[in-house]
Amino acid sequence: MSTYRVAQVAAAGGPFEITERETARPGPGHVRIAVDACGICHSDAMFVDGLLPGVRFPLVPGHEIAGRIDELGAGTENAWQVGDRVAVGWFGGSCHHCTPCRQGDFMVCDNLKVPGWTYDGGFAESTIAPADALARIPDALAATDAGPMACAGVTTYNGLRRSSARPGDLVAVLGIGGLGHLGVRYAVAMGFETVAIARGADKADFAKQLGAHHYIDSTADTTVAEALQSLGGAKVVLATAANSDAITATVEGLSHRGELVVIGASAEPLGITPAQLLMRGKIIRGHPSGTAQDVQDTMAFSALHGIRPMTETVPLDSATEAYQRMLSGAARFRMVLTPH
Repeated sequence: MSTYRVAQVAAAGGPFEITERETARPGPGHVRIAVDACGICHSDAMFVDGLLPGVRFPLVPGHEIAGRIDELGAGTENAWQVGDRVAVGWFGGSCHHCTPCRQGDFMVCDNLKVPGWTYDGGFAESTIAPADALARIPDALAATDAGPMACAGVTTYNGLRRSSARPGDLVAVLGIGGLGHLGVRYAVAMGFETVAIARGADKADFAKQLGAHHYIDSTADTTVAEALQSLGGAKVVLATAANSDAITATVEGLSHRGELVVIGASAEPLGITPAQLLMRGKIIRGHPSGTAQDVQDTMAFSALHGIRPMTETVPLDSATEAYQRMLSGAARFRMVLTPH
């Protein structure tokens, strides 16, 4: 029996340990993936720390997976072949029978499967995933680029393309870290007049390198809302920063019927009053990640426009150090494990 290595956490909040497991065969409707790269997302901490219901230990995290199919389960042969390059993200499969699924809204499935939560994730040399979670990786994307596209990329891309903004509209991206730096690139490529918002004047040059037309320093004397209104008001603010106060500060910067799209996860409540929304018809909505097809669309758009995540790659053996760099903020963008 062959084996493969995983980086697992034995108990909530525990350290990563490298261990070997016996290689399993994929069941019906599933495929086994030889993992070439897996991004480390801040959301992984919710699983590692056991903060979500149903988390079981030992846990193998990782929901930004890119690799190659190395075995097909029954019923997958018509759509996939051994050797196909595939990505699996936060959307790790759906149940197909709950009300959202029956309405075709698979991303908000009542029984959503997430790698590293409901089954072993990509901090490993191999993993098994449902076929409906697979997105085909274009030849132009390396695995280390495709992995982060399956969560960070699709979340920002979908958040913008499904917003109310149209080419030429003023769109602001709050935060230019692991999610936001991609959000700025996508906003520019979609034809929006793009504003990057971050802390400190020193990030202005980086924002311009990403293609932003304007930069707002959230620590400046002029408030973020005032700065946005001086530009005419934002049709959309894509809030990638996981900071409720920073998100709240953008609401008064929205134009009439402006839309705040929240993708940065924070446990703190937003300080927004109904009166702020009513008179100007403003909208606030949360935006989840994206289905396998959305991931595939994201990768195709990225390949077409030359958009790549900014990454730092490390071997699987260094999972602990890489995870800690992500948590500490020392890694400004995406840490990516390369198991092989």
